[in-house]
Amino acid sequence: MAQPLALALDVAETTGEGDSLEPSPYEESEVHDSFHQLIQEQSLRVAEEGLELLSLVPGRGDHTLPGLEGAPAHSTATLRILASMPSRTIGRSRGAIISQYYNRTVRLRRRSSRPLLGNVVRSARPSLRLYDLELDPTILEEDEKRSLLVKELQGLSGAQRDHMVRNMPLSLGEKRWLREKSWSPKGKQRRAHQGHRGAFSCCSRLRYSCMLALHSLGLALLSGLYAARPWRYALKQIGGQFGSSVLSYFLFLKTLLAFNALMLLPLLAFLVGVQAAFPPDPAGPVPSFSGLELFTGGGRFTHTVMYYGYYSNTTLSQSCAPREGGQCSPRLPYSMPLAYLFTVGATFFITCIVLVYSMSHSFGESYRVGSTKGIHALTVFCSWDYKVTQKRASRVQQDSICTQLKELLAEWQLRKRPRSACGRLRQVVVLGLGWLLCLGTTMGCTVAVLTFSEVMIQRSASGGQGVEMLALPLVVSVLNLVASYLFRGLATLERHESPVLEVYTAICRNLILKMAVLGVLCYHWLGRRVAALQGRCWEDFVGQELYRFMVVDFIFTLLDSLFGELVWRIISEKKLKRGQKPEFDIARNVLDLIYGQTLTWLGVLFSPLLPAVQSLRLLLLFHIKKASLMANCQAPRRPWLASHMSTVFLTLLCFPSFLGAAVFLCYAVWQVRPSSTCGPFRTLNTMYEAGTVWVRRLERAGSGASWLPWLHHLLVENTFFLFLASALLLAVIYLNIQVVKGQRKVICLLKEQIRNEGEDKIFLINKLHSVYEEGRSRPGRTQEVTEPPARPEDGGDRRNPAPPVTVIPQAETWT
Repeated sequence: MAQPLALALDVAETTGEGDSLEPSPYEESEVHDSFHQLIQEQSLRVAEEGLELLSLVPGRGDHTLPGLEGAPAHSTATLRILASMPSRTIGRSRGAIISQYYNRTVRLRRRSSRPLLGNVVRSARPSLRLYDLELDPTILEEDEKRSLLVKELQGLSGAQRDHMVRNMPLSLGEKRWLREKSWSPKGKQRRAHQGHRGAFSCCSRLRYSCMLALHSLGLALLSGLYAARPWRYALKQIGGQFGSSVLSYFLFLKTLLAFNALMLLPLLAFLVGVQAAFPPDPAGPVPSFSGLELFTGGGRFTHTVMYYGYYSNTTLSQSCAPREGGQCSPRLPYSMPLAYLFTVGATFFITCIVLVYSMSHSFGESYRVGSTKGIHALTVFCSWDYKVTQKRASRVQQDSICTQLKELLAEWQLRKRPRSACGRLRQVVVLGLGWLLCLGTTMGCTVAVLTFSEVMIQRSASGGQGVEMLALPLVVSVLNLVASYLFRGLATLERHESPVLEVYTAICRNLILKMAVLGVLCYHWLGRRVAALQGRCWEDFVGQELYRFMVVDFIFTLLDSLFGELVWRIISEKKLKRGQKPEFDIARNVLDLIYGQTLTWLGVLFSPLLPAVQSLRLLLLFHIKKASLMANCQAPRRPWLASHMSTVFLTLLCFPSFLGAAVFLCYAVWQVRPSSTCGPFRTLNTMYEAGTVWVRRLERAGSGASWLPWLHHLLVENTFFLFLASALLLAVIYLNIQVVKGQRKVICLLKEQIRNEGEDKIFLINKLHSVYEEGRSRPGRTQEVTEPPARPEDGGDRRNPAPPVTVIPQAETWT
């Protein structure tokens, strides 16, 4: 029978008489040495325990641990070396090592000082009546360890004791208990005397109290700001039940609400509030409120700060203040035409900066890593928030993690799914036919809107007013709704394998339709309407028209939520007995948000309060869509990870939407002649001339503000600054894109390097195993494998390296 290998470990055994040789816990270097020794003992014990669990294989004189399927099996020496690798020793529980250290200390003290209980006479044995009834051995052992630790701490100085207690991996309550128990009687008396007379002076206590109060106030403000974020729990609930794809819609809605609030603040402060404080004289009788104004936007609203025509073209302060002696000192006037022009321009400029920054930031966050590979384990083991204590919040977090895992697995399966050449050809043909039909539908809708707008111009020339003005918004909304459902049906027939591709295709089709319709409407408003409304306030008409479009679009959104989701859910559950609810159409709902925001940007010049209307619309839309989603919709049947959806939405909001609205307003300011009967620019040829008039007035006022005309000429009239700002903006965007691309490339290189290092480790392990096998094939030789010295951060000391592990082969004996 073959004898197993004998493993001789050159480690000195400690006896019971060596209490004085035990390393003291307050000597830091010796404590590190003992920790390193314990780590080595644990590693060797793991290898030896693995050997004990193996059955002997007849005919062989060595042991090899069986590996997994396809994985190589390594010998005991290889496993012992692997157990001593830094990656196997880093991260050991220091609390467990300390506990083992004190267990060994207690064992040695019992062996040397305490007699066995069986050798003591019965009358001298301790009685259990003097102790509590809690006889759990683990609790008794823990109390004994604590008392031993307190005794050792009492022998240290105050600084060493505080340093030792501070570095222990214990809770604050246990550290406080150890510190109090480790005080000597003299220290307790001294502390009590200091507490009686006051350890600190009054100024010190006042200063510390103020610092603590300010710190507590800051923490309270931070927690209040975090809790005051709008819809925080609602967004978590939506993301947990419906996934990141549906959540991206509500996050985008929240972003649009922030943009409108940012636009509304300067308009209220410098334009609406000032004009409301100095109202102009009414030009005629003011009509009473009838309620129809909520839908048409006319009537009583025309004589308020809602529209362009209400604002005056005068200065709201004196141009000079009289002095003693009849002289006049120049003072900066508040010109309403200039305030109107510069406030709207500054609002657009701030929105542009914030939008570009948000887009670049979102682009960096979405595409920095470049892929979602390797995050399944992170999601499983690192996603749970252990600060959650409420049952409701833990349920939401559980649903969120489950949905996220479904999305990751669905994306991984989609990436692994093979596609044949015939399937790809069929998909290309079906997509081509679908795109032709969609472009034809878009062309037909555009021609229909253009034709109907001409009919509306003719009817308005003949005196059509009131409810008839809602006809054009109704036609446009019906065409948008029918076309979107047609595009959705085509997507169902196309049968996209990727749900992400399906959503992006639907977004592109709806975007082309809405942008084409808005282009025709812009031509309708600034082209034919201006010519047809000569002698009247065409700016008010454009503002009312945009208000009507927003109201009708909101009504159609409510009807779609009622009939498209609620009624279909009732029919599916009651009549068809399918038990399936409709899915939330992300593409159409997102394009509806972009469409409404584009209408707001187009109308802010003609209706300064239109961002307030849009904000109210978004607030109502969030709650209505959330209620409809929870009651009538189900999670997507094919989960997919919407990691880049927010970036795509912001990009579409920036370039087709905001850029188109900026071009529209620039054309209105620089080229179109304002109305001569209303508004702050009634006496000018273009709105842009308000700046020139203001500069001339400042030049006549005196030399005190001579720098302002120079600044206006340099920044506004000179086209070089405009081109420079545009070039800088494009350069910033380009640099951000290049930085993100560079980061993605570096991350890919680092991932490849990590993969190569893993292959190098496998190669080295195989080589080590082959060298060991070659040494085993030569009898009578001793193979000595020295473990690498432990690193200082692992608790070891390079001055005292680990002892070598010597493998002594023995001759085989037969029975």
